[in-house]
Amino acid sequence: MAFFSFNSEHSNKCTMMLIYSAGLRVGEVVKLRVEGIDIERRLIRIKGGKGRKDRYTILYEVALNTLVEYIGKYRLEKWLFQGQRKDRCISTRTVQAIFEKARDKAGIKKDVIVHSLRHSFATHLLESGVDLRYIQELLGHKHSKTTGIYTHVRLRI
Repeated sequence: MAFFSFNSEHSNKCTMMLIYSAGLRVGEVVKLRVEGIDIERRLIRIKGGKGRKDRYTILYEVALNTLVEYIGKYRLEKWLFQGQRKDRCISTRTVQAIFEKARDKAGIKKDVIVHSLRHSFATHLLESGVDLRYIQELLGHKHSKTTGIYTHVRLRI
């Protein structure tokens, strides 16, 4: 069973970095296109996220540097993370398998899933003093209560 794309080590690292540092859903990271990365403005355009909504999220410098190196090395054309066929992106199951392998290799015993990286993104932004409404926008949430769940805080509404 093939869990990794053709350029696995760099691809796997970039995939996990982007999920965490941009707060992406698994279904969003697999569908990222090269054209959706705005290196100059340090933004990622998410097309057709949950609820078929488009949005922008941030691209942190460490992830940006890794991503630029990855894109340059593999001369990607369409999909940022292409599958075994050039015309297809990797599957969500592939990303889950990459995460599980990395989790096990790191010796993490806690019951975490790849979506935990998205929760960590939101929590770490909040702990750094970022406004909850901005976090809500980055995550693409319609309701602030949903963002509150992600950041493990209680909202007073």
